[in-house]
Amino acid sequence: MAIVTNGAYRSIEHRAVVNSRKERLSIATFHNPKYDGELGPAPSLLSSQTPALYRRIKVAEYLKGLFARALDGKSYIDLMRIEEEGIN
Repeated sequence: MAIVTNGAYRSIEHRAVVNSRKERLSIATFHNPKYDGELGPAPSLLSSQTPALYRRIKVAEYLKGLFARALDGKSYIDLMRIEEEGIN
């Protein structure tokens, strides 16, 4: 959701925190774009004041990279972010 909403809804790491004093509610949502389509921020959310934070990528390329990556503790979505010039 973070890519499509241009960061308005952040994707979270999967983890469980046990708290015996507080209930937890989780809601799962699924977004299944066409395999031959593109994934990127929704154009209606972009403007000169809110530029794209994530690059557009073909769904097939995104899925190939997602499933081929090593589990090194970093979120794959971080690789999709557009870096600002001069900031590394």
